[in-house]
Amino acid sequence: MPQALSKTQKGKLSIWSTGSIDTPFAIIVLLLLFVGLVMMYSASYTYSYYERGDSSAMIKNQLMFAAIGIVAMYFASRLNYKVIKVLAPLILLGSVGLLMLVLVLPEYKPGFHRWINLGFTTFQPSEIAKFALIIFCAWGMEKHHNVIMGTQRLKSNWTKRFSGSDLGRVLTGSFGMTLFYGGVVLFVALLVYLENHMSGTILMIGIGAFMLYLGGFNRWYFIAAILGVAIVVIYMLAHRQDIISAYENNEITNPIMKAYMSERIVAWLDKDFDPLGARWQTDNSIYAIGSGGFWGVGLGNSKQKHMYVSEPQNDFIFSIVVEELGFIGATIILVLFGLLIWRGVTIGIKAKDRFGSLLAMGIVFQIGLQVVLNVAVVTDFIPNTGISLPFFSYGGTSLDMLLIEMGVVLSISRQANIEKIPTRKAVKNV
Repeated sequence: MPQALSKTQKGKLSIWSTGSIDTPFAIIVLLLLFVGLVMMYSASYTYSYYERGDSSAMIKNQLMFAAIGIVAMYFASRLNYKVIKVLAPLILLGSVGLLMLVLVLPEYKPGFHRWINLGFTTFQPSEIAKFALIIFCAWGMEKHHNVIMGTQRLKSNWTKRFSGSDLGRVLTGSFGMTLFYGGVVLFVALLVYLENHMSGTILMIGIGAFMLYLGGFNRWYFIAAILGVAIVVIYMLAHRQDIISAYENNEITNPIMKAYMSERIVAWLDKDFDPLGARWQTDNSIYAIGSGGFWGVGLGNSKQKHMYVSEPQNDFIFSIVVEELGFIGATIILVLFGLLIWRGVTIGIKAKDRFGSLLAMGIVFQIGLQVVLNVAVVTDFIPNTGISLPFFSYGGTSLDMLLIEMGVVLSISRQANIEKIPTRKAVKNV
């Protein structure tokens, strides 16, 4: 079977890839997309009718973006992913520029600088930034692999001036790379945080930490971070009454936590807190899940989507999935996500180079992280952070970026050392 060529005969990078895509991965993507569109329509038609006067308005928009996304996925699968590697720093700089731009533009929704309004549609720069961060980290982890692993130091014209000192040797080694790439991740996360976008901030930090872990950085950094998060969670659970009392008495003065963030944490700790306000969406999500039972109430028959679960087509769509399809249907969907991640990791392991490997695994990790956090939110295991469910939640930017990422994984699969279904042309040549 012909393999994709990274360079032409003249030594220039080839823009397009040849070879077969990984068919199982593509099939799983299309299955999730189809099921996601069906469930999005089922979950959205009541809300769409009351908000837009047309019960099919939202699904029409989502179908349009899905069509655009499928075309974009195809072209991304044909593009040689090594072209992306060449453009990695520029892609990150572009996404950072958009994150800065959205902060100075007028608010699309009061209090939130998340969307850029183009008139005919809006998009979230943070969706682009997630992908850009994965690309940049994959590029950097390959470029500086030996420095990260401690087998050599960073060598460049500007490092020669101080590399001879003790501090210089530290900064041009593995620790210096940790500071640099960790700083990039935190800077991008900070820009997203300034949008009043806590869920996006969590995703940026999670994606960045995973990429650094795959890149070979000192494992003790990640163990310390996990222990730190665990200590904070245990403290909050152990002192929940003190936190609730402090919030009710306006004694919480944490400069990092915005007011709505503190409210959501308190609503998570106190299940009786503000049932008609902060806990309304979560409580109705739990009611929907409980109503679904083992087999579900049937497709289209959800009661909680009728203006009980707020905006059920978005972050809490999984609760409507469970209500209508039951435990069995929800489990099948989660298994599909699991298969997608497993196949993506397989493609990453079998990729021709380190960049392709890190890129594929970073992309599917992003999906896995979003699925886990979304399900944890709708089941009230963690505070309400507003994380979308891939392929299911309403949103054109997120869906199209997701399908482009799937196309990139398929592009990597063209050159990966995995067994593929022979193409018609290849069969004729046998």
